[in-house]
Formats: sequence, C-alpha cells, structure tokens
Amino acid sequence: MPDLAAFLAIVLTALSLIPGGAHLFELANKMRLDQRDYFVAQSLYRGWQLVGFLALGALGANIWAAALHAGAAFWWFATAAGLIAATLVVFFVWTLPVNKVTQMWTSQPANWRKLRTRWEYSHAVSATITFLALSCAAAALLADSTQQHEIAASLIR
Repeated sequence: MPDLAAFLAIVLTALSLIPGGAHLFELANKMRLDQRDYFVAQSLYRGWQLVGFLALGALGANIWAAALHAGAAFWWFATAAGLIAATLVVFFVWTLPVNKVTQMWTSQPANWRKLRTRWEYSHAVSATITFLALSCAAAALLADSTQQHEIAASLIR
C-alpha cells in the first residue's frame, strides 16, 4: 500500500501541475494581448474547472503517502501535501474571486486588466508551488529508497 500511495501522490501531483504550468508558460504572451484577444484566449479554458479535482486528489494522495511512511519520507510527503493545500488557498483567495467577477471570463468589466494580472499571476504562483510539491513527493521516494538501502546494508553486515 505505501507504494501505491506514493505512486498516486507523484502522478496526481504531476497531473495537477499541467494546467498551472500551461498558464505559467503562456503568461508573458497573454499579458500582451488586447482586451478582445485576451477574452478569446480565456474562452479556451471553458471546462478546465474540472482539473481542480486533480489538486484535491494530489492533496489526498500525499496525505495518504505521508501516513504510510516514516522518517524523512513522511516529512517530504507531508510537505508536498502542505504545498498542495497552499495552491488551494491561492485559488480560493485570488483566482476564484476573479472568475466570479468576470463570470468565468464571459463578462468584460472596466478593470479587466487588473483582474487579468491577478488571475494570471495567481496561476503562476500556484504552478510554482505545485512544482515544489512534486519535487517534495519525488524527494520522499528517494528518501524512502535510501532508508531501505541503509536497512538492507545493515542486515548484510
């Protein structure tokens, strides 16, 4: 079971990085778009709200993996879970309010540029945090592997 939990933690965290990573890498180009083109670009994201469930899955899987591991691996998985939780805070505090004001980018308020900046940078921050979470989950596997090798070596001696 620990291996399944670790596998799911890695896979779901990696999958949850995809949408945020896409936003991060397109940020510079999208910030140069005029209002009409920006709203057209935003229409491409209709239905993406479902990928938010990946973050919830990643959070749960990292918590599960932490619960099944000890030592350094526990702390790495726990840190990954905390970082995924932080991405949810970013979403609910900065991203979701913009989605509501713009009605998922179907309404064009006068302060759309300010809202665009907040929305784009919240996704960039979230992608960065998710990458750190993925790195922590990977480090947990390495820590667990190192610990197993040390135990095996001590048994051989």
